[in-house]
Amino acid sequence: MEIWDIYDVNKEKTGRTMVRNDWNMQPGDYHLTVLGVIKRPDNTFLITRRVLSKAWAPGHWEVSGGAALSGETSLDAVKREVFEETGIDVSEAKGGFCFSYRRDNPKEKDNYFVDIYRFEMDINENDVKIQKEEALEFKFATIEEIKEIADRGEFLHYDSIKKVFED
Repeated sequence: MEIWDIYDVNKEKTGRTMVRNDWNMQPGDYHLTVLGVIKRPDNTFLITRRVLSKAWAPGHWEVSGGAALSGETSLDAVKREVFEETGIDVSEAKGGFCFSYRRDNPKEKDNYFVDIYRFEMDINENDVKIQKEEALEFKFATIEEIKEIADRGEFLHYDSIKKVFED
């Protein structure tokens, strides 16, 4: 069972926790998620396509990410998520934290912060080992290709993270 820390509106830990996906958060409570973008020297980005069995947004394209576990820093969470989902270890990569944003979803009782990271690495197709439970496929895409996917409504979080793809 995954346990997540609960944060306040100022992104400070409250000392309380919640069980993963127990969407019964109080107003002003948030959990922390992370997204890790990997950019190659040829200006392409590693993106993955969600498995069709996902309850939310099956078949959509995205960058690696997920929730921070209780006691885990944002950086530790993004390193773990990227490695679990792609097999890529970003520990020694150039780059790091870019920005954060907050989402308030009071009707769903699911409020969260998203910390965005960008790592720059020289990797190729043989380096990527996608987690079959999470991803159907992967590719290295240009900014233009990612924007085209987003314009079709098939790239998750694009409007919130698009500046991470720009130099």
